[in-house]
Amino acid sequence: MAGHSKFKNIQYRKGAQDKKRAQVFSKLAKEITVAAKLGTPDPAMNARLRTAVAAARAGNMPKDNIERAIKKSLDAGGENYEEMRYEGFGAGGVGVIVESLTDNRNRTASEVRSIFSKAGGNMGETGSVSFMFDRVGAITFAADAASADDMFEAAIEAGAEDCDSTDDGHDLICEPDQLHEVAGTLTEKFGEPQSIGIIWKPKNSIELDDETGVKLLKMLEALDDSDDVQNVYANFEVSDTAIEMMNG
Repeated sequence: MAGHSKFKNIQYRKGAQDKKRAQVFSKLAKEITVAAKLGTPDPAMNARLRTAVAAARAGNMPKDNIERAIKKSLDAGGENYEEMRYEGFGAGGVGVIVESLTDNRNRTASEVRSIFSKAGGNMGETGSVSFMFDRVGAITFAADAASADDMFEAAIEAGAEDCDSTDDGHDLICEPDQLHEVAGTLTEKFGEPQSIGIIWKPKNSIELDDETGVKLLKMLEALDDSDDVQNVYANFEVSDTAIEMMNG
C-alpha cells in the first residue's frame, strides 16, 4: 500500500501515526475481503488474495486481522463492494489515478470529484490518464536487506525487470503475473519486503515547484483519507523541502 523511495511520489502516504495505521489496516482488510469473496478464501488458489495477504504482511498487519478479513468474505449478507477507478488532473497538470472499493458509487464519485475541484484539479474520462502509466508488480526492501549489487543480481535472477537501490531502500519492478514468484524467491533470500503490490507506475514524471507540490500533496492526502479510496497514484516529483512543508 505505501509508497517508498522513488515511489513516494507515485503512491503518497504520510507517516505511520496510529490513526493512519488503523486506516491503512482497514483498507488492507477490505481488499482481502473483496479478493476472497470474488475468488476463493484460499490464497493458494486465488492470486488476487495472495497479493492482498502479502501486502498486509508487508504492512505489519496482525495475522488475526488477516484471518478475520478472509472469514468476513464468507458472511452471508455481507457488504458488497464495487471496484471503481477515477482519473483526473491535479495541480501542475499532474495525472492522478484513484482506485476505490465502494458500496455506493454515487457517493464515492461525488466525494472524489469534490476533492479534485477544491484543489483546482479536474476529473477526466477513463483512460485519460492511465495511458501515461504502466501496470507493474512492485516490491520494496529495506536498504539494509542487502547491498545494491546483491539485491540487483538476485532480483534479475528471480525474474524482476528492474531494481533501483538508494539509501532509502531497494525498489523492484516486475510483470504483474510474476509478482508472487519474484517476491517469494527474494523473501526467502532477504526476508519480508516492506511493501508488495500491483501498482500504476508513471512512464514519465512532472517536476513541480515547492508551492505547487504542496498543493498537489494536500489533494492526494485528502483522496487517501477517504474511506472508499484504496490507492492513489500520480506522475510527479517534488523536492524533499515540499514534503517537509507538507508534513510540517
